[in-house]
Amino acid sequence: MGFTTRPVIMGTHGAVAAGHYLAARAGLRMLEVGGNAIDAGVAMGFALALLKPDQNGIGGESPILIYAADRARVSAVNGQGFAPEAATMARMKELGIEDIIPGDGFLPAMVPSMVDNYVTSLAVFGTLPLAEVLAPALEMAEHGFPLHEGLRGSIQSNLERWQEHYPSTVEVWAPGGRVPEIGQVVTNRDWAAAMGLLVEAERKAARRGRRAALEAARDVFYKGEIAKTIVTFARETEVIDASGRAHAGLLAEADFAAFRARVEDPIGTSYRGLMVYKCNTWCQGAVFLQQLNLLEGFDLAAMEHNGPDYIHTVIECAKLAFADRNAHYGDPEFAEVPLGRLLSKEYAEERRRLVDAQQASREDRPGDVPPGRRREPAAPEGEWPLTHTGDTTRCCAVDRWGNMISITPSGGWFMSSPVVPGLGFPLGTRGQMFELDPEHPNCLQPRKRPRTTLTPSLVMKEGKPWMVFGTPGGDSQDQWTLQFFLNYVDFGMNLQEAVDKPTFHSEHFRGSFHPRAAKPGSVVVEGRIPEGVRKALEARGHVVRAAGDWAHGQVEGIRYDAETGLISAASSPRGVSYAMGW
Repeated sequence: MGFTTRPVIMGTHGAVAAGHYLAARAGLRMLEVGGNAIDAGVAMGFALALLKPDQNGIGGESPILIYAADRARVSAVNGQGFAPEAATMARMKELGIEDIIPGDGFLPAMVPSMVDNYVTSLAVFGTLPLAEVLAPALEMAEHGFPLHEGLRGSIQSNLERWQEHYPSTVEVWAPGGRVPEIGQVVTNRDWAAAMGLLVEAERKAARRGRRAALEAARDVFYKGEIAKTIVTFARETEVIDASGRAHAGLLAEADFAAFRARVEDPIGTSYRGLMVYKCNTWCQGAVFLQQLNLLEGFDLAAMEHNGPDYIHTVIECAKLAFADRNAHYGDPEFAEVPLGRLLSKEYAEERRRLVDAQQASREDRPGDVPPGRRREPAAPEGEWPLTHTGDTTRCCAVDRWGNMISITPSGGWFMSSPVVPGLGFPLGTRGQMFELDPEHPNCLQPRKRPRTTLTPSLVMKEGKPWMVFGTPGGDSQDQWTLQFFLNYVDFGMNLQEAVDKPTFHSEHFRGSFHPRAAKPGSVVVEGRIPEGVRKALEARGHVVRAAGDWAHGQVEGIRYDAETGLISAASSPRGVSYAMGW
């Protein structure tokens, strides 16, 4: 076994992993009182929305994959909010937005899906009441939690902008204009009061049964005072955004009332005897599956791990898959995505022939693009900053019965939209991922979901639960988790070693976040990848840049052994992620 930073967590009763150790503890608490993995996952999700407001929030979204042992099937919870009825391309043009939707302010705000995602997951797959699942987060919001280093850094780096444009955010996270210190106990009592309304509604409706009580709780958010408060603030407040102009929001109460999270079938592909599942093309999950199909045709285990041949092969396959992502993916309710073709082994074989073993590609090469479709914009001139890789978090859980849940919470972070007064959280900005090309499958349309980067993963083997995993990291999520998965499956590492190994990613393709830049040939590696490997990649035409030694993502994973009942978990040391079990 190679170097690892932490032991693999092992047990037989259950295991959890989350982007904050206090969130992981909230999940473990659900398992200890007899709840299942879904109860644990939702408890962690709510806790993360409080503990990591710079990476996710109640105003955001949380795609979910679930394996329910009693149903013996995998399901996805469609965890992305849709665009307001007023969000049309004509309206954007009236507002002076003709090319790229701003990445901040109110214009890119979608209907927040997170609350409905979590309540729906509880109602369909969970066992505990919302009051119990929300209790750890409510306790911390009301009585406080110690500020961690990453959160303090986010507050400090954003304070000047908040003081000028987002005074309501200053009131919550830097009262009096003072940045709290690491370890200082901070509260968010407005958040506690808002989420407490859901618990109170559940309690009042308890006599009507569990499902009815949970429905009453979600309606408080989507059909009650919370929705009204959000809409009034966003409609009556103008904030400067990346366009350089001030805009108010487009959301209406009718948009909230019309929104509904849905349980739907996932998509998947096979890889070396495993069945890998992702959410549909309202997220980027299919790009992970396309990469697997391409890489299945290479003997990866025969290559030096993280050597030039291996990195070159993985990067070149990523370029092909992400080119297809940008050309073809979109909300399948609005766009005809050729998913059968894109995920077929025959298509992967055709595309694999485009990989030159000795030369990096520099062009954008999507497959099967209709003639006349607008091509991806060229790279901007000047220096390329390293892509920001925060703004999302993670949690997953597995229980003794074999239930599994994988969640990627994101959006609604406090950097890019002001906190709604009285509620303690801001709106999200996911609409920046829409295209303003009417011919594109991901073009802006009312009540349509933007193609998000959020992408939980779930794996089955021979019809039995096997693994859940994920990471934050925007466009890089399905590159870093891919390497974790290959480390475990192809190279035989244990979970923690697979998490700890240095990673790399391509930024060759057009990014999903404002300003939507492409960086042809760009490969970013963690600094622990040797200089000799970097030079060998440069000799093949890659533009290689080094990030920090431990800079990429916060991968976490949990493995379930259906034969022995052993549950193993690992979490990245890159941040405050943690895994627990017993």
